[in-house]
Amino acid sequence: MSERIILTLAVLGGTGKEGSGLAYRWARAGYLVLIGSRSLERAQKAAADLNARVGSEAVRGLENAEAAAQCDIAVLTVPYEAHRSTLEAVRSQLQGKVLVDVTVPIRPPKLTVLSLPPEGSAALEAKAVLGEGVRVVAAFHNVSHVHLVGDSPVACDVLVAGDTPEARQQVLRMVEAAGMVGWDAGPLENAVVLEGLTPILMGINKRYGLRAAGIRIVGEPRLAEG
Repeated sequence: MSERIILTLAVLGGTGKEGSGLAYRWARAGYLVLIGSRSLERAQKAAADLNARVGSEAVRGLENAEAAAQCDIAVLTVPYEAHRSTLEAVRSQLQGKVLVDVTVPIRPPKLTVLSLPPEGSAALEAKAVLGEGVRVVAAFHNVSHVHLVGDSPVACDVLVAGDTPEARQQVLRMVEAAGMVGWDAGPLENAVVLEGLTPILMGINKRYGLRAAGIRIVGEPRLAEG
């Protein structure tokens, strides 16, 4: 049986810089993208701006619940203080789907310090809220919106941790479509490492006067045995 092609992505919290940057990349790659927001007016304004940049009607603005209901894969890009409430509001609409959680558990003003929830990571918190009917994948935490606004390939790699190998592969294709290199980082329990890199990178930016620090995976090919 051939694999189902994912056509529709919902970016919940897509009016923010990270969400709109990812939405732009996926719209350019040919996906239908739904911008979700608590405010329909803000979602429609963000969608209109993205369509003007893309030069097509690839993006639509909806309230979060409607965007979640209409998508094949949802991507959550809200600040951590809105994480649980947003998930609770779309729980029923996401059943049977994949949720890509981009949320980093940090609390202003301490943006360079991880603030883990009792579940152990934001992604595991999402899993606890949504239940077993939703496949949760953690990804895109360590790519600044600065890299997403242009049209060139992004010089940052993306680590992808998630419930199942199949869900991770779906998200790895989304990484490639957005112009980045993705790496399978294993099960969802590893999401704490992905989330924890973000405040470290933000601290590096601050201490060393950098802008939009990211990560790259390097290594040598393993020699064949025998």
